Amino acid sequence: MLYHFLYALKDRFSGFNVFKYITFRIFACAITAFVLSAILGKPVIKMLKRLNIGESVRKTKDVASLYEHHKNKEGTPTMGGVLIISVIVLSVLLWADLSNKYIWIALFSTVWLAIVGFIDDYIKLTRKESRGLTAAVKLAGQMVLGLLIGFLLYYDPNIGDRLDVPFFKNLIVHLGTFYVFFSALVIIGTSNAVNLTDGLDGLAIGCVSIVALTYCGISYVTGHYVISDYLQIIFMPQAGELAVFCAAIFGAGLGFLWYNCHPADVFMGDTGSLALGGALGTVAILIKKELLLVIVGGIFVAEALSVIIQVVSFKTRKKRVFLMAPLHHHFQLKGWAESKIIFRFLIVAIILALFSLSTLKLR
Repeated sequence: MLYHFLYALKDRFSGFNVFKYITFRIFACAITAFVLSAILGKPVIKMLKRLNIGESVRKTKDVASLYEHHKNKEGTPTMGGVLIISVIVLSVLLWADLSNKYIWIALFSTVWLAIVGFIDDYIKLTRKESRGLTAAVKLAGQMVLGLLIGFLLYYDPNIGDRLDVPFFKNLIVHLGTFYVFFSALVIIGTSNAVNLTDGLDGLAIGCVSIVALTYCGISYVTGHYVISDYLQIIFMPQAGELAVFCAAIFGAGLGFLWYNCHPADVFMGDTGSLALGGALGTVAILIKKELLLVIVGGIFVAEALSVIIQVVSFKTRKKRVFLMAPLHHHFQLKGWAESKIIFRFLIVAIILALFSLSTLKLR
């Protein structure tokens, strides 16, 4: 919005020419998102408390040992994802080039999954239990979005069915019509993986912020003809604008982390986790770095795999591989302090992000 209004005035005042540059708008968007999230955080938390929107911690035989670690979280305001998503949308509308169709696709994906998550959280709240939408209904909502985006991008001449393979300069796989289903798989997988990671104070939003910052840089170089040619990666016209979108996620994430760090004053709920995961997956698809997401989001992958391994092992062998899944709960039951698990996971996330950036040159 500011880009369109103020850049148009550059002939009257040359200073407005700065709005032309994506680099300026990246920093401005991140700062705006952080400030809005930090300022609005306290009143939003007060509102959630007033509405009695609090976390419900299950106390059943299967999770009795975990309850002792989490009983102090009972009643903590949740659905803070409403704040994160609202700030992201507002910041992007302020600083992004709104004529860029990829910005609208990314926003659409984020808001769609935020609505799915909101419904899930609302059901949990009204029923006063930790189970919301059934897995089938939640998956259906994610799948419809994934297939729709996959279909749109498959017929986009700038995207098509190409799949870039990390570490190889000229290896591009063409998936044909399967690309539609592959895109849906990326969005569904990332959305659910972030949702599974959201179990400890600051863990999910911290990892999301790190991945968003990484994809902010990758989006910028992917949309820069000279740099992308130098790195020999797929050049995607207009993809650079997605760096502004990623900057909004990063800034909003840091602002929310101010209140979500241990011990948390608020949780994001499925409203935030499903939407943020889907947003990252959508960006990865739009800039043709889907496979790189496995490395950048290695923490999310590990959390999701731990659940899959646990379920398969128990159903086939009647034995558990982990004390509890997702993975962060396994370490909790091993006696690790919550803060130690969070910081160690975030350290690994940073290392994975740095390694992922190095793959742009290691080709």
